[in-house]
Amino acid sequence: MPAQTATDDELLSALKRIALKAGRAAHDLFIAGCAVGHKTDNTPVTEADNVAEAIILDGLSKTLPGITVVAEEAVSAGGMPVELGSEFLLVDPLDGTREFVGGKGDFTVNIALIRNGEPALGVVYAPVRGWLFAGRPGHAERADVDAASNASAARAIKVRVCGPKPDVVASHSHGDPVTDDIIAKLNARSVVLVGSSLKFCLIAAGEADIYPRCGRTMQWDTAAGDAVLRAAGGMTTTLDGKPLGYGLRAGEGVDRLANPAFIARGQPNS
Repeated sequence: MPAQTATDDELLSALKRIALKAGRAAHDLFIAGCAVGHKTDNTPVTEADNVAEAIILDGLSKTLPGITVVAEEAVSAGGMPVELGSEFLLVDPLDGTREFVGGKGDFTVNIALIRNGEPALGVVYAPVRGWLFAGRPGHAERADVDAASNASAARAIKVRVCGPKPDVVASHSHGDPVTDDIIAKLNARSVVLVGSSLKFCLIAAGEADIYPRCGRTMQWDTAAGDAVLRAAGGMTTTLDGKPLGYGLRAGEGVDRLANPAFIARGQPNS
């Protein structure tokens, strides 16, 4: 299915099928238990990360041949891309590995298609919660997934208008003082700690208003959730208000795929 000839709906359907298959494998290993190791930067990696990524890469090679795929574990193993075209895929096979290892169900499977530096299509699947979020330009949706990995009919979602006191979502495992300072100044009604890219999706679904993040994140951490958020009418910007972009940045090695600090939000109260 060449991306150049397939419609966005066809492409999104393919990404959802792949994410569901990978998520089921990750969920099985979450229940059964699996080996846990550490990368050179001391972040955890599990058998589920590697199994899910292999499923995703196999699926993408068959359904979207010829498009460069930037996947977290492949990059960690030395597969850093030299260049990226105007269209490429970002994959995090298990976003929220710390939650996975800690027995929490917030982890997700993330697949995103980037076009001209923007997250155009995105799928976020949380297999333990049974939530499947997806977005393409002009349409975001949410479906429930049963124990057999069958998704219900999707329903459209959109961001809400933020009230005078926003509901904030923040990282469950990766807090930092600068983000804490931003949150303190928001006069929030509530602050909910959530793992993985679900923070973007809760804003997209109109269940939260803002997600600030100044600690280190990589593009595969954010792209899929960001695509869902933008499709639902929200936006992710850098701290100076510019849309968060995707692609190789200045720097060396894996740092070329690191994000700057950002704020994801729904619709401001004007």
